[in-house]
Amino acid sequence: MKKLIALVFTLALSGCSAMPDAVKPVSNFELNRYLGTWYEIARLDHSFERGLSQVTAEYSLRNDGGVRVINRGFDQVKDQWKEAEGRAYFVDTDDKGFLKVSFFGPFYGSYVIFELDEASQYAFISGPTTKYLWLLARTPNIDADIIEKFERMSAERGFDIDNLIYVEHD
Repeated sequence: MKKLIALVFTLALSGCSAMPDAVKPVSNFELNRYLGTWYEIARLDHSFERGLSQVTAEYSLRNDGGVRVINRGFDQVKDQWKEAEGRAYFVDTDDKGFLKVSFFGPFYGSYVIFELDEASQYAFISGPTTKYLWLLARTPNIDADIIEKFERMSAERGFDIDNLIYVEHD
């Protein structure tokens, strides 16, 4: 039993500091410019967002210095909104786009911003492995050249861009 607990603890800790080898977080990150609402433009499929459209993420400050995360999306099959609240904290320094985020109790996963334009209008996000990838933007529609840049940079970093889901927004 002790070995199982140690394994779970080790996996939980490594999940919050892991990132794909070719992914590097942005530097000169400014959290206050990142706060607010973002629209999910594209993602790789995973169980906790499967089937959702109109997905947004809202980031705000927490009293403990962390970031409150509200993810929201519409489940067309169930004809209802789905929402999850999480919390995020910087892994290293607060000027590096590398956070750990949790929606499930004490378990954290990596949230790595590997591309962010100067005006904070779009962001490319990785999770702990190449199975997790998002393109976020301040508006529900973005220029094709940003999508092309996202696909190119993601492919160069080992993400399977053939399986990207482009999110519908009304």
